[in-house]
Amino acid sequence: MHILYKLLKQEANSREGVIVVVAALGIIVNLTMAIIKIAIGMTTSSIAIMSEGVNHATDCATSLLTIIGTKLAGQHPTKEHPFGFGRIEYLTSLVIAILIIITGIELLKSSVELIFNPEPIDITYATIGLIAVSAIIKILLGQYVIKEGKRVGSGSLVAVGLEDRADSIVSVVTIISSLIFLTLDVNLDAYAGVFTSLFILKAGGEVIYETITDLLGRSGDKELAAKLYKIIRQEPIVINAADMMLHNYGPDAYSGSVNIEVDHKHSLNEIYTAIHKLQLKIMHEMNITMVFGIYAVDQDHELLKEMRKYIVDFVRKHDHVTSFHALYIDPDNEDIYCDIVVDYDLKDWEALREEFTAYMQDKYPGRNLHLVIETEYV
Repeated sequence: MHILYKLLKQEANSREGVIVVVAALGIIVNLTMAIIKIAIGMTTSSIAIMSEGVNHATDCATSLLTIIGTKLAGQHPTKEHPFGFGRIEYLTSLVIAILIIITGIELLKSSVELIFNPEPIDITYATIGLIAVSAIIKILLGQYVIKEGKRVGSGSLVAVGLEDRADSIVSVVTIISSLIFLTLDVNLDAYAGVFTSLFILKAGGEVIYETITDLLGRSGDKELAAKLYKIIRQEPIVINAADMMLHNYGPDAYSGSVNIEVDHKHSLNEIYTAIHKLQLKIMHEMNITMVFGIYAVDQDHELLKEMRKYIVDFVRKHDHVTSFHALYIDPDNEDIYCDIVVDYDLKDWEALREEFTAYMQDKYPGRNLHLVIETEYV
């Protein structure tokens, strides 16, 4: 790998460098096996072996697209695209998935035609041994590509690795069908080709699903959110933090927002100083631009202390209510403000609103309740 990094002039400790070099390794391995298998498939008239060779050739194209997408995604932000071009990697994954599916459809078509118009095959144990060697190479390559893809957060690289790993399973099917032909004289080559095609289509479908999920906006990275919450809650001025949102503009490009509770006795200057320090820390350590909302709370207010305990009892009795925050009593009209967090399994929010309102009215009659029901975004 060191030689590849040097030849391709890439930095081993950079995300782009890892993706480019790992994808290039995939091109070298797949191109070599594509040439060998297509040649063997044409010589032996085996559709299954030829389909494997074509699939290896497709893998070269997907690895090349991964490199191109990564390079395009690394462009500097512009006036029209101030958040950069990181999402190009998602489009690259989508193109890769489409290519995989097209390949699967073509192979399925050829295999079905062969079922109705069978042709004799000529295969030897030596050929089977070669396929077995390629299966081992592909499983090792796939595992390595997946590991590196996850390490640097590249969905395209992970997709290529999953495809490599799937190819090894397809090779096993080819080996089995070939052994059956050699030992029992039963030609299952076309059916093995159908299975191969379906496996390829399945892999393409999975990549499309993951890519569309990224483009639509999946829930935020929980591990990343946990690290952010830890940093924020360690700030002495912060009582609690909630309502975090993380907006993804590419695999390693985030901006976010979060609400924090601070004691109402702190001056605006104290709050600003603490928030500014947090913003810089998060930017320098995690490369995330964070925006803060503020809830001013009175920790010494006796009625609020009592009210918090009362609401905690409500939360504990409801499986779908996970927490609450932003509890506040308006000093002018004594209205109550509160946010309740629920999970995604709760379907009837209005019923919960009515129940909680009645619960609060029973204890604190005559007060208006301003209730916000929300879910966690990460």
